[in-house]
Amino acid sequence: MTGFGTAWMQQIVPEPVTSATVAELDLERLRAQLGRVPRGARAIPARCGDRWPAVVETDPRLPDGTPFPTFYYLSCRRLNAALSTLESEGLMRQLAQRLTTDEQFAAEYAAAHQSYLSAREAVGHVEEIDDYSAGGMPTRVKCLHALVAHSLAAGPGVNPVGDIALAEVTRRGVWPHSGQCVDVDTDNAGANG
Repeated sequence: MTGFGTAWMQQIVPEPVTSATVAELDLERLRAQLGRVPRGARAIPARCGDRWPAVVETDPRLPDGTPFPTFYYLSCRRLNAALSTLESEGLMRQLAQRLTTDEQFAAEYAAAHQSYLSAREAVGHVEEIDDYSAGGMPTRVKCLHALVAHSLAAGPGVNPVGDIALAEVTRRGVWPHSGQCVDVDTDNAGANG
């Protein structure tokens, strides 16, 4: 990535926990975070405070047959709130403008799109979403939440827009955080959904 080092991320990106099944505790925590039963959850590639899910990897086709292009879904409420703040402050517009003026940055973002598509395709082919990734890739910046979820799941240096947004919430002291990201007792994590 041009003009933006990623060594700092090695210290803040939690080790992923990935499996073909998601543990019941993680499903309960996802329900508490999302306020609904998670659909198509297949892995937890990144975690936030107290080992709660930060990103859920989702099957490209949901159990009801619906195509679901958002392979990496951000579930951490604290991080979601911080990214909403960045969006309202205009970071998406700034990064979208940079895509039009910085060829290398645009090429890295296009490569992130291909990375996203390849990871999802490795899980399953869904023709209806063949060329769709998330967050506006490869030419727009539409959703920092999706792009940061990709950065956390794929690791530093894969998604330049996600990495920049993650660096900013880290600079502001929001990420990583300690403690759970929802105000529920872990024994009753699903009670609020």
